[in-house]
Amino acid sequence: MVTHYYTASSLDGFLTTTDHSLDWLMKQSIDENGPMNYGGFIAGIGAIAMGATTYEWILAHNDGPWPYTQPTWVFTHRQLPVAEGADVRFARGDVRPVHAAMTEAAGDDDLWVVGGGDLAGQFADAGLLDEVWVQYAPVTLGAGAPLLPRPLDLELLEAARNGAFLCGRYRVLRS
Repeated sequence: MVTHYYTASSLDGFLTTTDHSLDWLMKQSIDENGPMNYGGFIAGIGAIAMGATTYEWILAHNDGPWPYTQPTWVFTHRQLPVAEGADVRFARGDVRPVHAAMTEAAGDDDLWVVGGGDLAGQFADAGLLDEVWVQYAPVTLGAGAPLLPRPLDLELLEAARNGAFLCGRYRVLRS
């Protein structure tokens, strides 16, 4: 079982603009069947962790049903609604017990830390993040939510081009 942080980033390392917009991302071209594609990635995921901002963005921008069949842990300190038809579990504090519950729920499948960068960093700080997958878009934002707001040593495992994106898969190196 592998714990992944799979995300898209601007070339200068931001996930969203300062006002949490992903408009810059949605206008990029990508081959849905190309290298390191989302469909191939999500097929091996058995449980998800995400931050409250990511969860709220999905609730605000998703026109259809909840997009995940996997149990999803949302880290928040606020009361948030549960998306209709979603297996959402709210959490706070240390990521270790949540990671253990995710591991149990996922069976033989992998885990995905959806967002944001600070949450992925908390998993890395606890020694629980194994891989970072980044799809770099050909745009700079200048400011916003950072990809990973802490130092990490990574080893490049795979690189590819998918449409407009430069895609990299990295192993998290532990000291």
